[in-house]
Amino acid sequence: MPKVKHRHSKARGRKRRTHYKADAPVGVKCTHCGKTKKPSQVCPYCGYFKGVQVMKIETIEERKERRDAKRTRP
Repeated sequence: MPKVKHRHSKARGRKRRTHYKADAPVGVKCTHCGKTKKPSQVCPYCGYFKGVQVMKIETIEERKERRDAKRTRP
């Protein structure tokens, strides 16, 4: 295996790596509620995908009511 003749400095290696950048995550508007969501995913705020409700999203109040009803059962 060949040997390295000249050592590259840290600065030289870092200059080369300046082009390795992470892209910002892409966000698209939900057609139903208008909030930002990931493309090709169900909206985490309203539960709609391509104009059809796919899942029901509970509000904090509904979650509290369900928890309280569960606690009051004998």
